[in-house]
Amino acid sequence: MIKVEPEAHILIVDDDAEVRQLLTRLLRENGYRASVARDGRELREALAAQPIDLIILDLMLPGRSGLDLCRELRSGSVIPIIMLTAKGEETDRIVGLEIGADDYLPKPFNPRELLARIRAVLRRAAARPDANQPIGGRTISFAGYTLDTQRREVIAQDGVVIDLSGGEYDLLLAFIEHPNRVLSREQLLELSRNRSAEPFDRSIDVQVSRLRRKLEAGEGAPALIKTVRGAGYLFLPTVRRL
Repeated sequence: MIKVEPEAHILIVDDDAEVRQLLTRLLRENGYRASVARDGRELREALAAQPIDLIILDLMLPGRSGLDLCRELRSGSVIPIIMLTAKGEETDRIVGLEIGADDYLPKPFNPRELLARIRAVLRRAAARPDANQPIGGRTISFAGYTLDTQRREVIAQDGVVIDLSGGEYDLLLAFIEHPNRVLSREQLLELSRNRSAEPFDRSIDVQVSRLRRKLEAGEGAPALIKTVRGAGYLFLPTVRRL
């Protein structure tokens, strides 16, 4: 089970020795355990050697890039990932979110903001129950889908489980809890990611696009999320709690 409080084990993946030292000191001073890796090979070795609760992953690495490693991790792991990106590289941040990163932070960053992001991501990760827990608890239906809030799963009418990342699930839950109400990007960011929006932050647009592709798939499928120009997004389906 992923830990929320300090003592969570965080792996720093960065080829810059100064950054690794800075982050290791910051994390340990705030009660976290910290390990380091310089590239993909050392990342895999660290994951094989001990349980890791969160990964801080730099985008620019020797050999395989942070984006490649994030994609590889997401193919078989739910360990939360916070990506560090060069300031202004919005395209890379969007791609990182597209392939499953839980959050991102541009360099140079404020250490207090990084700590706040870590706490928020760990809280969301800890809210996901173990996969072997029995199905049960509150369920919600919308547009033919069933959302199981205990297992954090969305199930289609044919019984297929829709594969959602942690960020996509949190965004969907924010919509479901505020149906037929226009929500701004800032509100959605605060509701789904537990942090305030930054100027020109378009990560919510990316997540909305991903949700649409997964939930509005198929010819003739009804639209679930409406874009309200200049205002935000509106979740259209009727929501029923079962």
